[in-house]
Amino acid sequence: MDLILWRHAQAEDAEPDLARPLTPLGRKQAAKMAHWLDRSLPSGCRILCSPAVRCVQTAEALGRKFKTVPEIGPGASAEGVLQAAGWPDVRGPIMLVGHQPWLGQVAAYLLCGQEQAWVIKKANAWWITRRQREEGNELFLRAVLAPEFFLD
Repeated sequence: MDLILWRHAQAEDAEPDLARPLTPLGRKQAAKMAHWLDRSLPSGCRILCSPAVRCVQTAEALGRKFKTVPEIGPGASAEGVLQAAGWPDVRGPIMLVGHQPWLGQVAAYLLCGQEQAWVIKKANAWWITRRQREEGNELFLRAVLAPEFFLD
């Protein structure tokens, strides 16, 4: 099973927080990551998105259907996010488009077994895979990508 964590791209500093749109740079960041993600995501990948405008605009760059989920908005907990995603019982790959600090907390919890204050930079995607082995489940970090890795 795959869990892809995608942080929203750069957004304007504005109020209210949920209405903050992407900056022109943020739109470029989202487009670059979306291009790679669209080619790489497994078929049937479910996409869950925070209702914040900056997350919705980031997810829209992908050009795929997604569902906005209030439980993964700003201020969510790692436990609440994983519960909203149905992890680890979810069937099929899932991508979460959201925020710090919960993105880093989810990554740390899954990869280290405890919540820590890891940082996932804006517009970056972290791809975590769970494999079933005879000795139990195995989680590993499959990829970490940033939009600046892609040529203009």
